[in-house]
Amino acid sequence: MGRYVIRRLLQMIPVFIGATLLIFLMVNVMGDPIAGLCGERQCDPATATQLRKEFGLDQPVWQQYLTYMGNVFTGDFGTAFNGQPVTELMGSAFPVTIRLTIVAILFEIVIGITLGVITGLRRGRPVDSGVLLLTLVVISVPTFVTGLLLQLLLGVEWGWIKPSVSPDAAFGELIVPGLVLASVSLAYVTRLTRTSIAENRRSDYVRTAVAKGLPRRRVITKHLLRNSLIPVVTFIGTDIGALMGGAIVTERIFNIHGVGYQLYQGILRQNTQTVVGFVTVLVIVFLVANLLVDLLYAVLDPRIRYA
Repeated sequence: MGRYVIRRLLQMIPVFIGATLLIFLMVNVMGDPIAGLCGERQCDPATATQLRKEFGLDQPVWQQYLTYMGNVFTGDFGTAFNGQPVTELMGSAFPVTIRLTIVAILFEIVIGITLGVITGLRRGRPVDSGVLLLTLVVISVPTFVTGLLLQLLLGVEWGWIKPSVSPDAAFGELIVPGLVLASVSLAYVTRLTRTSIAENRRSDYVRTAVAKGLPRRRVITKHLLRNSLIPVVTFIGTDIGALMGGAIVTERIFNIHGVGYQLYQGILRQNTQTVVGFVTVLVIVFLVANLLVDLLYAVLDPRIRYA
């Protein structure tokens, strides 16, 4: 296990470098950041030259990337165009988005897996058809429609929640935004769990456990569910980074100042330092989540061993 973890960590290095290089190149060709900094008015040549020199934009792109990566390994993600260090923006944004992601993941695990197990054990029955229809509707409706509809009904019409989240963004205020963020993924988790449960239910080891006279609950939890959760864990693990990076719509609807909000502001203002810095951290989140998912395989299925 130890050698496997070391090998995976070494494999993450070229992936991290390649991903950050691609992001850095894409962000630097999407427009002129100095033009975005000056707003609607065009910067005079002297000011533009000074700003390019100050932010290192007068150097070749490859040199800018090497300088940026060298600073990243020392914990310096650069300075936003408003003079605020990117690390300060991260310090205020990431805790909010992490709380929002935790709420969303809990919805996926509790509701998605529960519905998937129920429908997988009752495949072809009315409850199965009803849940499949419901998940299809959730997948078909865009997230911004779901968010705006819940905000209008629960926040404006009925007054059950605040239409916008306060700057503190406590867990209680993030329940509805977390449900909106997790809605599509929750539907996929339900369908994936249902399919996996229905397939493994016909396996030989399940028939053997039933033939031995084991209680139904033990057959489902200890034998059927553990093996059926492997594809579900894979999806949820990779979805962690996707939820954190894809929360732009949800955070804009509920006025949550998290990672999605900062990315939106950075793209809107062509603030390359902010965009690249936040996406760099999200790449690390993706890599660590994938590693943890691979390690969980051995916990769920004892037959899996890492050399």
